[in-house]
Amino acid sequence: MRRMLPNRLRVVGTGICALMFACFLISPGEGAKTVVTDQAGREVVIEGPIERIVTIPIPAASMVLAVDGSSEKLVGMNPLSKTAMEGEILSEFFPEALKIRSDIVQGEGFQPNVETLMSLAPDIVFQWGNFGDNLYTPLLNAGMKVALFKYGTQEYLEGWIETFGAILGKQEKSATILDWHRKTREQLAKRSGAIPDSEKPRTLYFLRFLANYQVAGKNTHNDVSIALAGGKNVAAEEIDGFAAVNEEQILLWDPEVILLNGFERELSPDHVYTNERLKGVSAVRNRRVYKLPLGGYRWDPPNQETPLMWMWMSAVLHPGRDKFDLAGEMERAYGLLYGRAPSRDQYDHILLMEKNRGSAHYDALFGRAK
Repeated sequence: MRRMLPNRLRVVGTGICALMFACFLISPGEGAKTVVTDQAGREVVIEGPIERIVTIPIPAASMVLAVDGSSEKLVGMNPLSKTAMEGEILSEFFPEALKIRSDIVQGEGFQPNVETLMSLAPDIVFQWGNFGDNLYTPLLNAGMKVALFKYGTQEYLEGWIETFGAILGKQEKSATILDWHRKTREQLAKRSGAIPDSEKPRTLYFLRFLANYQVAGKNTHNDVSIALAGGKNVAAEEIDGFAAVNEEQILLWDPEVILLNGFERELSPDHVYTNERLKGVSAVRNRRVYKLPLGGYRWDPPNQETPLMWMWMSAVLHPGRDKFDLAGEMERAYGLLYGRAPSRDQYDHILLMEKNRGSAHYDALFGRAK
C-alpha cells in the first residue's frame, strides 16, 4: 500500500535531526522552533515548546490524550469532544480531562469563540481546513497559531496522529499506532476481497436518525469502512457524501444491515424496530440493526480506535465467518493507546451490550462467559 502523508512537521534549531518528518532540534540555552505544515499546505511556526493545545475538530481531543497518555497539554476542546468522554471510559482513564474548557466554540459547531480562546493562551489551535475560511480566519486575525486538519479519509486521520506524535514528542508511539492501523486495514482488505459480492450484505449507516434520516454515501469514511468490512453501502450509488433521505428511499434500498451513529446518545436499535413505517425493511425483519460502540471516542468517525471499529463491523456483517477476538484486540489496543485495558464492565459498556443485545447474533459475537 502506498503511504500518503498529508502532514509533515519539523522543529528546527541546532542539533541532531531524528525521524523522517519530525525533527526536534534543541540546543542548550536556545528555544525550539516548531514548523508545522498542515493539511492545507500552510506552514505554521511556533516559537518555543508547545505546552498548550486547543482542538476544535471533535475527534482530535481524544487523539491528543491517546498519543500523549495525558491530558496535561490539552487546554481546550469542542463540547462534543467532552460529551464523548462524560460517563465513558476516557473519563475513567483521564478524569482530569473533564475539567478542560469546552466553551471554545459557538454552540456545538466549529465556529470559534475567539474571546475564550484568547483567554486560554494556546500555543497552537487545531481547526478544520475544509469547511470554510470563516472557521479559522478569526483565529488568525486574533494572532493565534492555527494548524488546519482535513476530514474524511484514513490518510487524513493518519496525518493527525503523526502530527500529534511529533508536537508531543511521542513519535515512537504514534508510529506504533499508525502501524496498527495499516496492518489491520491490509488484513481486512484481504478478508473482504475473498468474500463474493453476492455474500456482501446491503448495509446502510445513519449519521442521524431521530430528528431526520441522514445517511452516508460514497466518498465518506463510513462507505470505505463498510466496504473494508465486507458490506455494500446501498446509499453509495445515489448519494455523494452525507444526505437526508425519506422512508420511501430506505424501503427501496431495503438494507440487510443498519448501523446507527454514536452521536445521538439516546438512539438505540429499538427506535428502528418499533418504527412502523420501516417494518418491511430486511434489517428490521431480521433484527440486524446495531448501534456503533463508543470507546475513547465514537467509533463511526475516523479516530484512534478505528481498527477496532473495522473488526467489530466485520463481525456484525459476517457473523458466520471467522472473526477477530475483539476482547483480546481491545485489551491490546487500549494498552497501547491509554496504558490500561478495559475491565469486563467497561468492555460491555463500550460495545453497548445492553442496547444491542436484542439484535441478531450480538451476544454470541461479543458476549463473554461469566
